[in-house]
Amino acid sequence: MNHSNEPLPYIEESEVLVEDLIDIESNDLIVYNDEFNTFDHVIKILMKVCKHNIEQAEQCTITIHYRGKCAVKKGSMTELKPMCEAILDAGIQAAIE
Repeated sequence: MNHSNEPLPYIEESEVLVEDLIDIESNDLIVYNDEFNTFDHVIKILMKVCKHNIEQAEQCTITIHYRGKCAVKKGSMTELKPMCEAILDAGIQAAIE
């Protein structure tokens, strides 16, 4: 409550869409195992597309091989969609969940 006669400071309002709030870091980029791609190819693509270091890419690739899939990146749909498309373009099965 303002008890003095000083004017209150101006506060700028901005709109935030619910879709923008929901889209923050709530999705996983999943890469699936197949019988066609080599370990080296998958590692190379994860390093290029997801910006993994060699250790991260190798660990994800081993998980993909033995468990059938791995969440290789977490993020917003906006961030993950081009990554997913690049992985698919490289001939590797991937999806956003």
